[in-house]
Amino acid sequence: MRERRGGNRPTLPFANESEGFIRYLERERNRSVHTVRAYQGDLENFAAFSASLGIATLAGLDLTCLRSWLGSLDQQGLSRATIARRAATVRNFLAWATREGHLAENPALRLKAPRRRNGLPDVLSVSQLEPLLAAAQDAAVGGDPQALRARALLELLYGSGIRVGELVGLDLDDLDHDRRMVRVLGKGNKERTVPYGVPAAQALNDWIGRGRTRWVKPDSGAALFLGPRGRRLDQRQARSVVERHLAGVDGTGATGPHALRHTAATHLLDGGADLRAVQELLGHRSLATTQLYTHVSVDRLRRSYEQAHPRA
Repeated sequence: MRERRGGNRPTLPFANESEGFIRYLERERNRSVHTVRAYQGDLENFAAFSASLGIATLAGLDLTCLRSWLGSLDQQGLSRATIARRAATVRNFLAWATREGHLAENPALRLKAPRRRNGLPDVLSVSQLEPLLAAAQDAAVGGDPQALRARALLELLYGSGIRVGELVGLDLDDLDHDRRMVRVLGKGNKERTVPYGVPAAQALNDWIGRGRTRWVKPDSGAALFLGPRGRRLDQRQARSVVERHLAGVDGTGATGPHALRHTAATHLLDGGADLRAVQELLGHRSLATTQLYTHVSVDRLRRSYEQAHPRA
């Protein structure tokens, strides 16, 4: 996996093996574009860390190196879920490399990552969300492309409940403006169509008509969301936008785009939406995954009851 940002940066360690693993994911495992992109980013992070230790080949890896890498991720303040995902990527990569004969022994067999917390996801209440979206709308009034894009991102993520990887992969023709529907490519390359509301439609129209036109370049293609240089917005940039806005919300531990997905699902169930309809909207394979949000709603109900009922 070679660096693609110009020719000044050196090739990362075990680049050929990493590229072979990515091809394996695409062609044999039929992983989605978003999943492959996540794997690629995780491997590049691991390779860069290995290079910092002077390790240039797979044969130079050992359990100590792998544990040091996980420790560095923890020191950076990454969540347990993120560290667990990156560890899983490297374990899968090294298992593949061993099967393919690139490694004599797999150094990741005894690698353990921190377990994900099983607590309920943090969600925003309606009273927290409305000022957030109102502030984004006010900031966009002047027509600044950054503000227009931020408002469209927030409104679409909450209005549709789609994943951030699905959002950055959207093209202009994925939007059905008349019916207010968006076509997304989810996990496992499964396509689904998701509705979005009037505020999201207005925000998208403003971004496309007044913001995107100022950043679009001849090589921008059909990407819906762009950066200032005209390139397709990536997940890291989208997360940064959302986290910056959520940082101003008091009384919540919600962070990142997934918090808006959690919030959308919880608000739908609070409002009486059918569980299977929410499953379809979110693109969950299993109904059990969607049922997590019923627990969130019950937990919110219990807290409200304890705070408000005189005989609680």
